[in-house]
Amino acid sequence: MTQDWRRWAPDLAVGLVVLLAGLIEVMDADSYASRGPLTLVALGTAAAAGLSRHAPGVALGVIWGICGIQLLGGIDLMIVQVAVAVVAFGTARWGSVPTLWLSALSIPAAGLLVLALLAIDQLSALLEAPALTSLAERVYSYGDTWQLTVALIGIGVLGVPWLAGLALRFMSRAKRSEISQVAAEQDAAQAQRESEEALEIARLQEEQARLARDVHDVVGHSLAVILAQAESAQYRQDSDAAALKETLATIATSARGSLRDVRQVLSTTATATAAAGPGGLDSLVEGVRGSGHRVVSSEEGAPRPLPPELETVAFRVLQEMLTNAIRHGRRDGVVHVERHWEGELRIEVRNEVEPTADAGAEPTGDVPTMPIRALDEEPLTVWLPEEPRPSAGRGLEGMRRRVEAVGGRLDVRRRQEESGPTFTVTAWIPLRAGES
Repeated sequence: MTQDWRRWAPDLAVGLVVLLAGLIEVMDADSYASRGPLTLVALGTAAAAGLSRHAPGVALGVIWGICGIQLLGGIDLMIVQVAVAVVAFGTARWGSVPTLWLSALSIPAAGLLVLALLAIDQLSALLEAPALTSLAERVYSYGDTWQLTVALIGIGVLGVPWLAGLALRFMSRAKRSEISQVAAEQDAAQAQRESEEALEIARLQEEQARLARDVHDVVGHSLAVILAQAESAQYRQDSDAAALKETLATIATSARGSLRDVRQVLSTTATATAAAGPGGLDSLVEGVRGSGHRVVSSEEGAPRPLPPELETVAFRVLQEMLTNAIRHGRRDGVVHVERHWEGELRIEVRNEVEPTADAGAEPTGDVPTMPIRALDEEPLTVWLPEEPRPSAGRGLEGMRRRVEAVGGRLDVRRRQEESGPTFTVTAWIPLRAGES
């Protein structure tokens, strides 16, 4: 409430000054009968002056109401009504668009009204006032008509304040526009910074996911090979020292290769692509075969050199396929590895798995289900080995992301064959010319 009074304090002061000047003019009136109407005019003018800032439309209406009453009631004009200049300024400075246009039209309309009052001799008493005598004499030096006097007074009292208010209105609007532009530029800069931060966070997360996928594939494959070798060593004859040494040598080779690959992955920059292991895809097949598993490998079509990024994808995908075959396939089963170089590189790994107790029921233990749609058959439900899945980029999900990132696709399914149930993973990798 205190703030409202402070906002209105300047307007109340203007209204009180106008009212005081009007009452003084009323007291100087010759006729007591005319003091009542003149007091009403003074009050209306003071109210209009006080409302010109916060309610310019209302102030303009009050002024026109007073003029109508004066015209119809034959009330003389008062000098205090020069305060209409305050209303003209307020309507141009703070009024709404309709109020602005009405105030602009009111200036010529007021001139016509004054001419009408002249025609009925309503301005004679006002122009005889000492304050305006010198002005009238000065105006007579430019002409001998009352119309010129009225025109100049109207321009001075109404036109100049209205134009001043209009100029301040546009200056204020230009300042607000400038402030808005600065704020918009600051918001745009802030949005740009936030966008760059979001892109940087996304890049770091993608880099982290890539490192997690590579480390998972490298370590998982090496540990699977080492574990298979260690388990096979349990069944060696104690007298077969050569076979035990060969097994330990294979374990050491796998461990050194894993350590080398992990170091390579961790040293890879965000913009570089981790290279495939030495020996390429054949080295992976030979590594699994050396761990004691029976591997049948076949290759159709002419092998083609691959760009580094596709070579890495093919290597990591086959590495993960063989890891799953070692970890979850039958120890005495055969792992089939097929590579087809016809239009695109198709890598397929098929291994035998242990049959479930009830082929039609959900398997028990740590083997959850995942529905995967085949490319040429109806969607099947395959049984996938248990894997921690806190983030994408592990196991089958990691393979899928890798091949899809280069425009390929992945198919995972379980089949019931004559020899028993099998688990097949197939990846299609598009071929592009290798970099020279």
